[in-house]
Amino acid sequence: MGFTIGVSGAGRFSPGFIALFKAHPLIDDVCVADIRRDRADRAAAEHGLSRAFGSHEELCKSDVDAVAVFSQRHLHGPMTIEALDAGKHVYCAVPISQSIEEIQAIVERVENSRLIYMTGETSYYYPSTVYCRKRFAAGDFGEFVYGEGQYLHDMVDFYNSFQYSGGSDWPQVAGIPPMYYPTHSTSMVLSVTGAHATHVSCLGQIDNHDDGIFRTGANLWDNVFSNQSALMRTSDGGALRVNEFRRIGWHGLASVQLSLFGTKSCFEEQANSQVWSNLENHDVVDLTETLRVHGRGSGPEDAADAFSRDLAAGFSSVHATERLPAEFEGMPNGHLGSHQFLVDDFVRSVDTGLLPPNHVWNAARYCIPGLVAHESANRGGVQMEIPDLGDPPADWEVLTPDG
Repeated sequence: MGFTIGVSGAGRFSPGFIALFKAHPLIDDVCVADIRRDRADRAAAEHGLSRAFGSHEELCKSDVDAVAVFSQRHLHGPMTIEALDAGKHVYCAVPISQSIEEIQAIVERVENSRLIYMTGETSYYYPSTVYCRKRFAAGDFGEFVYGEGQYLHDMVDFYNSFQYSGGSDWPQVAGIPPMYYPTHSTSMVLSVTGAHATHVSCLGQIDNHDDGIFRTGANLWDNVFSNQSALMRTSDGGALRVNEFRRIGWHGLASVQLSLFGTKSCFEEQANSQVWSNLENHDVVDLTETLRVHGRGSGPEDAADAFSRDLAAGFSSVHATERLPAEFEGMPNGHLGSHQFLVDDFVRSVDTGLLPPNHVWNAARYCIPGLVAHESANRGGVQMEIPDLGDPPADWEVLTPDG
């Protein structure tokens, strides 16, 4: 017997996930909610859903077993807490929250209730991350020395999304500190090594663009930084650099990039290429050639904008597509092959009671370093300690991610 799920948020990002939730054989029913009831009704009609709700509160009061949060970023924490308090399992788009206090509250609720919480971190299943995770586990890197995770995404590709979600007040949320959205970068390295960040020093670049988004008084955070760079110490003795850039003249296949250096071997990723190297040689690693044609994914190769291209990806040869349900065959995927794996992780976790790989303790470790990094930037780059909320209970087994 399956379970029911309600999708909270009918914006640009959720439709692909609605389709995948509906297709998964372990889900019996899908419904949708949005503060704009017309959008919820339209999404329900387009996807053939059973019900539509006019608010997250209504959805949480309903009889669904799980809630998937696809709201604006600064709302994730409160909406997650509301859903957990209503006894619902929660899938939430990144980041988990905008404050350490809310993250602590979410972790406590999950540990006490044993409800499933999963953060929808796409970078976890990016080809470079999967490739490095397998080789690190095999010992090919040796000891971790240094890693780089960076998210290079100019504001020009964000305008439409923020306007769609935020209405006339969209600049207030568009000016979110870049380090408040660090998880694409941090998760790439931390999900490979299994370590966590312990200390951080961060520098911010004051924005001077004429759109006025990153200005004191112009956004909810009085944030003036459009670009931020952080250097972190990790619990295994290594170092992690994170770049979160929102004013950047850059173009490539993936806006998120990973490089990882070990005592035996190294992996470096740039715009459209990946290289594996050691003291004897270096080899070009082809992880992206098949992204639009391999496996079950489908979508337009010539999508008109960056957002649509992100949602058009297929799979890489490193993806364990055999673990996915047959019902996903030929369905939309997205973000370099990650969406179908994320949906399947959450559904299997709710069904089995096992933790998803992107569980709440990992969600905290992906997000909290960025929150502290922004405070460091506000203080001119002073080094600060990063609080750690620990590991899952020893008796709570985690699903195997990569087949």
